[in-house]
Amino acid sequence: MEKFLPVGISEFEKFTKGNFIYVDKTQYIYEMVKIPQAFYFLSRPRRFGKTLLVSTLQMLFEGKKDLFDGLWIEKSDWKWEYHPVMIIDFSQISLDTPENLKLGINNMLDKIAKNFSLPLEQQLLKEKFVELITNLGKKFDNNVVILVDEYDKPIIEHLGKGDDHLEIAKANRDILKQFFGVLKGIDVSAALRMVFITGISKFSRVSIFSDLNNLNDLTMQDSYSALLGYTDEELHQYFGGFVKSVADTIGVDKSEIYEKIHKWYHGYRFSDIDIRVYNPFSVLNLLINKKFKNYWFETATPSFLVNLIKEKKYPIPDMEKLELSELRFSSYDLDRLSLEPLLLQTGYLTIQDARENIYTLNYPNQEVKVSFLSYLYDQIVETPSTAIKEQFTRLHEYLNQNEMNRFIDTVNNILSSIPYQHIYDQDEHYYHTVFYLMLSASGAQVHTEVLTSLGRIDLEVYFENKIYIIELKCNQPADKAIEQIKQKKYFEKHTSSGKKILLMGINFDTEQRRIVDRKSESIF
Repeated sequence: MEKFLPVGISEFEKFTKGNFIYVDKTQYIYEMVKIPQAFYFLSRPRRFGKTLLVSTLQMLFEGKKDLFDGLWIEKSDWKWEYHPVMIIDFSQISLDTPENLKLGINNMLDKIAKNFSLPLEQQLLKEKFVELITNLGKKFDNNVVILVDEYDKPIIEHLGKGDDHLEIAKANRDILKQFFGVLKGIDVSAALRMVFITGISKFSRVSIFSDLNNLNDLTMQDSYSALLGYTDEELHQYFGGFVKSVADTIGVDKSEIYEKIHKWYHGYRFSDIDIRVYNPFSVLNLLINKKFKNYWFETATPSFLVNLIKEKKYPIPDMEKLELSELRFSSYDLDRLSLEPLLLQTGYLTIQDARENIYTLNYPNQEVKVSFLSYLYDQIVETPSTAIKEQFTRLHEYLNQNEMNRFIDTVNNILSSIPYQHIYDQDEHYYHTVFYLMLSASGAQVHTEVLTSLGRIDLEVYFENKIYIIELKCNQPADKAIEQIKQKKYFEKHTSSGKKILLMGINFDTEQRRIVDRKSESIF
């Protein structure tokens, strides 16, 4: 029977009944659910399958064995008994004000009670939550399962929108803290089989989950690093036929498509162990549309992150190869918003390397890097002329074809279109940032601040048969930039690559606001 691609499908029951492909994650799920009583938290980027996981857990605890036919867990010792399951989805609750959030949660509890034909007497939120849980356990003579999806939506929905919204986010956070605190009560805890809470961000336990000191955070645990997303093996096992269809449509070899999928959509790493996964949303959309596009990025714009970058005047080129301690991932809150953990948790950066509790972050793949930096370029490089601003799209092509005059003219056209008040008195870092943004956004494979034994290279740009090593200066001769590249032997690590190595020195004149001097040399 023909299998279908589950684009937009997040209800587990539909996979079986609609004959959609389900990538079997039930062995991971079994490890979670086999414990007699467990409290779990999991943070993952949007569109990574969190809602599907919640739905799978629901069907599992409701004992619907027929839906798991042929999956790993069907052959396990899982007891297919019924548990009452409460699903609390904060994406379905009003959250524009703290008052509406309380009312929305209250209404959802009433709806859950009605679905179970369970009358409630309590009116206040905390008391109603307690009554619902304990009475559910009594009615069905079995422990209750609580599944919480998008727990953080009442908070992140208000980030990056000014001080008024930040105050709403803080008030909503306090409501969530009180609400989740109910789960630690003695009577409630005794009635629970499992609690699973998931969302995009991971706020500190002190801020929201201070009373849930038994909450097991799976977010960066090695054994759950491939719980969501597709591994290389899963891509080949479940989607090989669809990949061949893409290859036939485009007219290339299947291996070439696999390589391109890897470059565009792979690279997400969530733990110390080096297991990386594909973005499932982008992969599925590629396979059904048979075109490589920025599918994941196009579903939402990271405006609150860009606002934080602007507010903190964050050095954008430094986002490549950021180094953070593990403590930074779990110690922040609304009162001290830290950009780096947010970039990691929202999926714009991922773990590149992990050594002794120090994590190196970088962009996971081409889709994220190019689309995110294009968006940053559009938001940060302010010009009144859209036509001139959009000329950046050709920079990759000009550099690849060694059309240096057109390359320099295009950069200068963009720089000259930036209003004087935005570019006046800017330093070398500003020009480096703008140059890096426009070149990266054009689709070029750019790496910045590349570390060598003798220093840091400003930019490296990779093409199929050549590598550019670029040193940027302000108000200094381009010769000096070339001299620095040679003196510190920045090119040395590439001499055995078989690629042509091109050295380029560029001098920006801050008075004229343009490149006034550039020099190039080749090394074979």
